[in-house]
Amino acid sequence: MANLKAIRVRISSVKSTRQITSAMKMVSAAKLRKAQDRIVKLRPYVNKLQEILAGLSQSLADAEVENVYGRVSSPEKVLIVVITSNRGLCGAFNANVIKETRKIITERYSDQYRKGNLRMLTIGKKGYDYFRKQSVKMLPEQNNLLNNLSFENVAQVADAIMSSFVAGEYDRVDLVYNQFKNAAMQILADELFLPVTAGPKGKVTSEPVDYIYEPDQETIVKDLIPKSLKIQFYKAVLDSFVAEHGARMTSMHKATDNATTMIRELTLQYNKARQAAITNQILEVVSGAEALRG
Repeated sequence: MANLKAIRVRISSVKSTRQITSAMKMVSAAKLRKAQDRIVKLRPYVNKLQEILAGLSQSLADAEVENVYGRVSSPEKVLIVVITSNRGLCGAFNANVIKETRKIITERYSDQYRKGNLRMLTIGKKGYDYFRKQSVKMLPEQNNLLNNLSFENVAQVADAIMSSFVAGEYDRVDLVYNQFKNAAMQILADELFLPVTAGPKGKVTSEPVDYIYEPDQETIVKDLIPKSLKIQFYKAVLDSFVAEHGARMTSMHKATDNATTMIRELTLQYNKARQAAITNQILEVVSGAEALRG
């Protein structure tokens, strides 16, 4: 009977866990639908803006016009922006970003890391909790961005990074984050944020369009490049935010299925043990009756 009681307790515990994981799955699914609409609507705008800037920046490069955000030099001072989540229970979502960041530091910026010229900015508590324990120079964390994600809040962080780059504090700024593909898949992204060349991401259109610009190309680019960089930074944070909910929904769906399977197996085990106990009791009664009859 002690074994039966232990199985009943375990079944009750797994059922409670299944209720929690099922509720978290539904919450993540609801948040995913809202956030997914935002990133789907933003991507065409970002892509078109980058296409226009590619042609504009190429024209300015040919005219040898200075672009303060396009200063290309040997990357002696580097900033890595790591975007994770504030909460766990989302599978390997955070672990993949942390692993990729460690790989980048080891393979790409080992000299800068050794000289102390590598800085890191984390957006997301999970990334901050990990890297603050490592021997990496950390900038003040920006975890609150994910609690109230808006373009205005993200643009302030992007503007601070851009100002530091223009001031010569960094020679290169990289972004590492999970890019949303669908609810079940995230793509690990490692993007160059600064400096910009021929457009914010180095894209050059195969068939440049001959636009008519007012007042002139140089003025438009000086306004558009900072705006484009802020939008690119916002897109990276939003991409990670959407991917997080997709990863958590998938993870909780698998956890719910696993709990259901475990409950089924435990119930079968309980029924077998209960049947064996009843059979033993019947045998004891029959044996006692036979002994009294004899």
